[in-house]
Amino acid sequence: MTAPAIVYEDDVLLVCNKPAGLMVEPDRNNFPNLLQHVKRYLQQKNGEKMPYVQHLHRLDRPTSGLVLFTKQKEHLRNLSEQFAQRTIEKYYEALSATAPSQMEALLEQWHRKEKKKAVLVPEGTPFAEKACLDYRVEPTGPPYRWHIRLHTGKYHQIRVQLSALGCPILGDTVYGSDTAYLPDAIALHARKLSIVHPASGSRLHFEAPAPF
Repeated sequence: MTAPAIVYEDDVLLVCNKPAGLMVEPDRNNFPNLLQHVKRYLQQKNGEKMPYVQHLHRLDRPTSGLVLFTKQKEHLRNLSEQFAQRTIEKYYEALSATAPSQMEALLEQWHRKEKKKAVLVPEGTPFAEKACLDYRVEPTGPPYRWHIRLHTGKYHQIRVQLSALGCPILGDTVYGSDTAYLPDAIALHARKLSIVHPASGSRLHFEAPAPF
């Protein structure tokens, strides 16, 4: 597995390009994780034994792409509120073996997490939340390349919404793909992230090209 690359860093922020197969945060099995890598990087860079760093969001283990961290606790609330208020812009790319009936559309559906899987359910279903994204699919394929803007950040949202169109992401056997991709990976990548810097107030744009 390739090491996570630092895409951007200043006194407040750090943005990593997470490789597929690496978890963002520790779990009960104590697998290697991105937070561990970032802490080790800061320890070696600054000579601090216990540097403060905190991720603001997560990506699924088999998904690659941009993850935002803050290195200053006083900015955690500002950044968390940007995610909660959906002022942060998140763009993804994906590959599928099949094409949807509409090559460009807005998807608004009702999403619910059930154990370790997400499902789409009728409006009014208990514990369901609205899931929204828009997409454009390149006409050449297979595989078909998707350009996705995520409006809400629900558990496995892109994976379940594309699967519901009959277009599971390559390698995503959990949601119906029977097309091989890479070990411990699916063809889903968080390509672009745009935020307002909590200290300067300027909008920053980060990008990491998809590995497929």
